[in-house]
Amino acid sequence: MAAIEYSTNEIAIKVNEEIISPRQVETVNENENTDGKKIKTRNYLIKKKSGGWRFASLLLVNQGLATLAFFGVGVNLVLFLTRVLDQENADAANNVSKWTGTVYLCSLLGAFLSDSYWGRYLTCAVFQLILVLGLGLLSLASWLFLINPAGCGDGIKLCKPSSSIGVGIFYLSIYLIAFGYGGHQPTIATFGADQFDDSHPNAADSKATFFCYFYFALNVGSLFSNTILVYYEDSGKWTLGFLVSLGSAIIALLLYLLGTSRYRYIKPCGNPLPRVGQVFLAAYRKWDVVPATADALYEVEGTESAIKGSRKILHSDDFKFLDKAATITQNDLCGPKDPWRLCTVTQVEEAKCVLKMLPIWLCTIIYSVIFTQMASLFVEQGDVMASKLGDFHLPAASMSAFDICSVLICTGIYRQILVPLAGRLSGNPKGLTELQRMGIGLIIGMIAMFAAGVTEIQRLKFVTPGEKKSSLSIFWQIPQYVFVGASEVFMYVGQLEFFNGQAPDGIKSFGSSLCMASISLGNYVSSLLVNMVMGITARGDSPGWIPADLNAGHMDRFYFLIAGLTALDFIIYVFCAKWYKCINLDISEKEIQLEEQQKQMLGKV
Repeated sequence: MAAIEYSTNEIAIKVNEEIISPRQVETVNENENTDGKKIKTRNYLIKKKSGGWRFASLLLVNQGLATLAFFGVGVNLVLFLTRVLDQENADAANNVSKWTGTVYLCSLLGAFLSDSYWGRYLTCAVFQLILVLGLGLLSLASWLFLINPAGCGDGIKLCKPSSSIGVGIFYLSIYLIAFGYGGHQPTIATFGADQFDDSHPNAADSKATFFCYFYFALNVGSLFSNTILVYYEDSGKWTLGFLVSLGSAIIALLLYLLGTSRYRYIKPCGNPLPRVGQVFLAAYRKWDVVPATADALYEVEGTESAIKGSRKILHSDDFKFLDKAATITQNDLCGPKDPWRLCTVTQVEEAKCVLKMLPIWLCTIIYSVIFTQMASLFVEQGDVMASKLGDFHLPAASMSAFDICSVLICTGIYRQILVPLAGRLSGNPKGLTELQRMGIGLIIGMIAMFAAGVTEIQRLKFVTPGEKKSSLSIFWQIPQYVFVGASEVFMYVGQLEFFNGQAPDGIKSFGSSLCMASISLGNYVSSLLVNMVMGITARGDSPGWIPADLNAGHMDRFYFLIAGLTALDFIIYVFCAKWYKCINLDISEKEIQLEEQQKQMLGKV
């Protein structure tokens, strides 16, 4: 009788070389080896018990509460600066633009730490702690130093001049909030997408749905801030509003920590900056070398790429001069391989992906100029319109609730109606591609600026000489808010899906942060435009387009200027979108077989 030997073959579901805590399912196969001996092979299928929609939903709740906390400060900040700190309208609008720009610029730092060193989980936890600290300091500064006398800053009761200590703590606190929320945003989006295993056939659809619900959760959180919190802050109860924001941030952090043991984790892939730098330096060193053909370029053997935790990327014909970095020369064959002289195809393609995404990203900045008007000029415009309903005063900042409701409604319409309809017409199960949706967002955003300009023209017609406010109802602002909300569903959800999907594995959070960085630069561009416009139009006796007294200005012309710039940007965007070619990941035959084996074994369990 032939001897029977036992061996164990563990088939592990790996995520960036990290084995997830499993439940093992055993199957036994009997085979013969080359010596004729019978071998019983025990195959263990590793079934992960973490991630999935349950824990992705926990992250959606975290996003909603963190957003409530952030917008509890941000949505009314322009009025806090004018009423409490006694700043001029243009100065306050510029300060809000710079602050909001800093918020989203910090997203790049959060993405870098997440992708390179800390991983998504730790990065989210640290930046949420910073957000809580900033909100605590703001509440303290407001209570002890700024709101004096109590109830001031309501538009009627004037506040006493603030001390330099109070103002200093105020600016420190709001920039800590900017730092904390900015670093948290792109990382939580990517971490949520990580909860879905790419080997699952429905992973792509789950991720697309998650990003849609992610933006939905963001707007649900801001809805409370833009209605209830805004009302209390507008009536002079600023400290109460800030304390509610603080409480929301603390609850968000505790809920986030609740899922620690069950999240699906992906290890960081190392600092991408040296990798990209190596590609450009290697290409420069081989400037006189003719790039090799695609099949002759250097790549490591096996299914894994040389970049830790990143899948291989197939060669593309874009930016062919970078192929020089992966071209093998005689010098490369002598001695050890120098990564600053010879790079893999995947490494070169990672650099190409960044270059290809940049033109698309730059075209989204003008849209972010439109978006930032809601937190600055839209609020200032509404503040000088008739806003009383009987004895009830409607805060100007609360009009952004119409933007939020528009987002919520349009998200449902898009997911339930437009996607199935467009899918049947185009044959694309997603309905519209991400690039098509972003283009539609630009067009709707341009319409929103035209609507804002028309509203301002009408507002000026109903101004009574000597009166600060126009008699035109603030509800004339509804169309501009609704159009901005509709455009967000197409633009920002499309951006999240596009940049996350097109970014290589090693820089996923960087891809998500590009959406936030677009908002950041949009705020800085908005501030620059305001300064340029005022510098050009406020000459001699002319007060300019956006003076302290808006009734003496022409803010409508500023809105039409943005609409014109958006139209020009859309034309450039169309050319960039047609030129863009999607990333092409390498799915090896071995990986496909392993996935099929995993699916078959799961079906037997």
